[in-house]
Amino acid sequence: MTIDCDALVVGGGPAGLTAAIYLARFHLTTVVVDAGNSRASTIPRTRNHAGYPGGIPGADLVAAMRAQAAENGATIVDGHVDGLRYDGDRFVATGGFGEVRTRAVILATGVVNRRPPVDDALHAAALAAGRLRYCPVCDGFEVTDTRVAVLGTGDHGVKEAIFLRSYTADLTLIAPDGPHDLSAEQRQCLADGGIAVVDGPATDFGLVDDGIALTTAAGRLAFVSLYPALGSHIRSGLAASLGAATADAGCIAVDDHQRTNVPGLYAAGDVVIGLDQISHAMGEGGVAATTLRNDLAERGPLYR
Repeated sequence: MTIDCDALVVGGGPAGLTAAIYLARFHLTTVVVDAGNSRASTIPRTRNHAGYPGGIPGADLVAAMRAQAAENGATIVDGHVDGLRYDGDRFVATGGFGEVRTRAVILATGVVNRRPPVDDALHAAALAAGRLRYCPVCDGFEVTDTRVAVLGTGDHGVKEAIFLRSYTADLTLIAPDGPHDLSAEQRQCLADGGIAVVDGPATDFGLVDDGIALTTAAGRLAFVSLYPALGSHIRSGLAASLGAATADAGCIAVDDHQRTNVPGLYAAGDVVIGLDQISHAMGEGGVAATTLRNDLAERGPLYR
């Protein structure tokens, strides 16, 4: 199957689907290739996304956005883009779905959280129960004044623990693999906040009554919630294959209008360095789509 279109969006999360809604409503023929693994869809319930008192499950939000993109004329293709190249005056995306030839591309491929060493079934159950959490900006409010652990060390672990300290005083930083990698200054910062420091390795995770438990160098410990602060894998490989510049930790570098350094290639959402939040990703998706539309108009009229 070969599809020709004005704009291709790679990724079916909040950034990509917002971009698709805008593009379709600009009367641009729009294709979204969605591998179905948006981080947003794994959120049991997001409570800080404006307009949803009581919150909304991430999967429901993504499904509604997908339906909205389709009802405005975007074509949604389930699949994974394995390759992206520039061929003459078109980008060409290939995968199990066939081939998409397009005038411009928005990459909204997101990131993947690095998980603690637990099997898929336990990970899903702990996530659904709110025992395993990945975003203190999103849901730190929900752990207010409860017993919380952060799984991490070094600068990233310390920063996450200090951030969560504004929600609860009962906080422990646990090293994932062995002794902590902390400077004297970091240890003092943790001590000043009353944050306990426990060495790893962290093993034998399991759900218990009203919490999650794990074995550490200090023995078996249990918490209401555990935040892994293990970093993430940035899905920027397609951008790199086209020569797009990357910034910190491999995030795609863009200008103020979501343009990469490759003409016709844009990026939005968590794959771009910034605040990893649904609302922020949606804003970037709208900016990327509008910039793409205006850049195409500079090549020639978009009259109907």
